Amino acid sequence: MNETKISTDTTRLLDILRATGKKYDIDKIQRAFEYARDLHEGQFRVSGEAYISHPIAVAEIVAGLELDTDSICAALLHDTVEDCSEKTDLKEVEKKFGPEVALLVDGLTKIVTLQVEDKEEAHIENLRKMLLAMSKDVRVIFIKLCDRLHNMRTLEVKPDHKRRITALETMQVYAPLAHRLGMQRIKQELENLGLRYLDPIGYAEVRQHIEEKYGENLGFIENIRATVDQKMRENNIQFTLEGRIKSVYSIYKKMYNQNKSFDQIYDFYALRIIVETELECYTALGLIHEMFNSIPGRFKDYISTPKPNMYRSLHTTVIGRDGIPFEVQIRTWEMHHVAEYGIAAHWKYKSGASSKEEMDRKLEWISRLIETENEQRDPDEFMNALKTDIFHDEVFVFTPKGDVIALPSGANVIDFAYAIHSAVGEKMIGGKINGMIVPIDRKLENGEIVEIMTSSASKGPSRDWLNIVKTSAARSKIRAWFKREKKADNIVMGKAAIEAEIRKMRKSCTEAQRDAIVTAISERVGYAGAEDFYNAIGYGGLSISKILAKLQDECERVLKPEVIEPEVITEPEQVVVNKPKNIKSNSGIVVDGEHGCMVKFAKCCNPLPGDSVIGFVTKGFGISIHKLDCPNVKEGQKNPENADRWKPAHWEASVTQGAGSGIYEALLQIMAEDRIGMLADVTTALAEMRVSILQVSVANHSDGRSTISLKVGCRNIEHYNSIVSRLRNLNGVGHILRGFS
Repeated sequence: MNETKISTDTTRLLDILRATGKKYDIDKIQRAFEYARDLHEGQFRVSGEAYISHPIAVAEIVAGLELDTDSICAALLHDTVEDCSEKTDLKEVEKKFGPEVALLVDGLTKIVTLQVEDKEEAHIENLRKMLLAMSKDVRVIFIKLCDRLHNMRTLEVKPDHKRRITALETMQVYAPLAHRLGMQRIKQELENLGLRYLDPIGYAEVRQHIEEKYGENLGFIENIRATVDQKMRENNIQFTLEGRIKSVYSIYKKMYNQNKSFDQIYDFYALRIIVETELECYTALGLIHEMFNSIPGRFKDYISTPKPNMYRSLHTTVIGRDGIPFEVQIRTWEMHHVAEYGIAAHWKYKSGASSKEEMDRKLEWISRLIETENEQRDPDEFMNALKTDIFHDEVFVFTPKGDVIALPSGANVIDFAYAIHSAVGEKMIGGKINGMIVPIDRKLENGEIVEIMTSSASKGPSRDWLNIVKTSAARSKIRAWFKREKKADNIVMGKAAIEAEIRKMRKSCTEAQRDAIVTAISERVGYAGAEDFYNAIGYGGLSISKILAKLQDECERVLKPEVIEPEVITEPEQVVVNKPKNIKSNSGIVVDGEHGCMVKFAKCCNPLPGDSVIGFVTKGFGISIHKLDCPNVKEGQKNPENADRWKPAHWEASVTQGAGSGIYEALLQIMAEDRIGMLADVTTALAEMRVSILQVSVANHSDGRSTISLKVGCRNIEHYNSIVSRLRNLNGVGHILRGFS
């Protein structure tokens, strides 16, 4: 469906529908066309074409997917409610074409009446609405993808900046969504068109490489096809052969993202063999390996273990007699249609209640996202959930009982535990991979058997897990636990964080004023009251950075800037200004409300620049600075007698960003193999990073492992993370903990 000629009638659409051989309600489709044509009368696209040409083109692409009558009607009507609101509405659409068509049109209609505070929020709300509608009826996203595909095909007429915005959104949202649904044909065209507008030079360069290489090896391709054709016929296999060249975007991604040369693309050529039965797939595979030498590690069986998007096929890469590698894909016709059209292929092959149940199972990931989204109020969090849980490469691991669990690439043992059940994650005390105990932040690899060790005595997840887990589902469940089990602590942390931000603005407020500010903000962001608002900040459900602008607005409304009056001394010509309440200590810490105080860092948690911190007024030793999540802080704040001794504190911005020259103590415990040279490897790595080692000790264990305890000099939390990242790459290093137990 790459027609460029514009249609303003249904002639071509009806021809496509008849060619499918399916029974369509042509009269209903014709009425939908006439209704849309009349409503869009006088409307034109940027190119100058009659607007009705766009809904017709979308309907033609939908027809190519062989969707049903209501889907065709919805494609024709998808812009009527939004663009012709003075002439029609959803009730009228439902009256004329039925509730299913109205539901689809509603799902395809952008949010135009929702009150949001910026364009980013409006965009996120549109995505949320689309996914919610998709969870009710997946045909919504089929039609939306067809709509986006036609918009991309006709993007040339838009201004350059609008082309780039549309292309970027296509690459970040719609192409990955098509991939997740298994709609490879649409996905590949969206990617190629997106690349064409985002990097026209790179697109042209790769396309030229393809044309040159294809021309050079045309004889090789024909010889391979002839050889395979003859072998299949000799073995009486009914088959169809198709040739394929890797798409422009696929090659571009490997060349530029993986730093590969064009000649290193092994699956540039592909031969597709389509047979009648699954058994013939494996027979054909044996014949291919008999004819050509296979490349080790390049065989994948997606028939016995399908991808989550339902893709099934055998893949093998072999080397031809000319020394040129090429990929062979082997599948049945049903597998082929699912590979091309993904879940949309079910409309062609299956119907009835059992098919509906199967469809629901295959779309469980949408439901999981919607459940997670119900906890998300942050646009960035929602987009991260999309990109991580849905648009990311996946790993497939097994439970001890043999069940397959699909997780995003980079997921770890904690993610696996929460994918099994929230209760498993909350009671987890460790994990095993292939029978061996591993750190809980160990990344999972394809094919591993993962077992979670639990204990009823477990006190629940650690807040540190929020920074370790990969999936938004696990993060959401951990936050839900803290929200449910640690509300009192969350409120204290949330209140301290808000008070610290107000003081950073150099404003002072009474308790009543602070409550008025927080109540107003909580209403703006959708919380029932101040406690729920503080709780959300405390357990991480609401990022404080996302409400800073609103906090500033409310402070300006409720408070007046703090005025510092000069104190005049009686001696002539001497004026002394009172010291401001924020006093910078020489340690890079600003403590609110204390003058000229001595600051020291608590040895129980050794805070680093970048950590959230809080101060405690000691008796005779100044102020002790703790990490906000330090266990001693949590215990200490339970004592009401010490309530006035806890003081908000924060780091100077220059120190957090590493601009200062200060060095701070950081404590690490490295769980590693007990082998000769391990300590030497650790100290060498630190020396190469120019990290000072202040203290080191090693404890060997009977299970063949050792614990290396280190005290090192560190600039800030980012420097600490880079040190940990380097050490984790050492051979034999497992889990690394911050602090000493």
